[in-house]
Amino acid sequence: QLVESGGGLVQPGGSVTLSCETSGFTFNLVSMTWVRQAPGKGVEWISSINKDSSTLDYADSVKGRFTISRDNAKKTLYLRMNSLKAEDTANYHCVLGWRSRNPTSQGTQVVVSS
Repeated sequence: QLVESGGGLVQPGGSVTLSCETSGFTFNLVSMTWVRQAPGKGVEWISSINKDSSTLDYADSVKGRFTISRDNAKKTLYLRMNSLKAEDTANYHCVLGWRSRNPTSQGTQVVVSS
């Protein structure tokens, strides 16, 4: 099970940290991914992290602004989002696997607006 939280209304240029609490699988053995889906658009891959955090990857659209991390002891995935822009408005999902793009969870909504 994957449960995202931390979304909300954020002003342009602001920051927010998303969390993904997991259960039902061995978290520390799998890579994890964040994806997002803006209204009326397809799923966009954002970032992936391998099982021990030694390898990270980011989409060009968020590189330098977003940071993916994980706490294997807490079985939780994070996404720190800085310098937010209106185009970052979307529903954000965590997904099992490296560069996976098929969310199965509800996600958490981030709206960037003044």
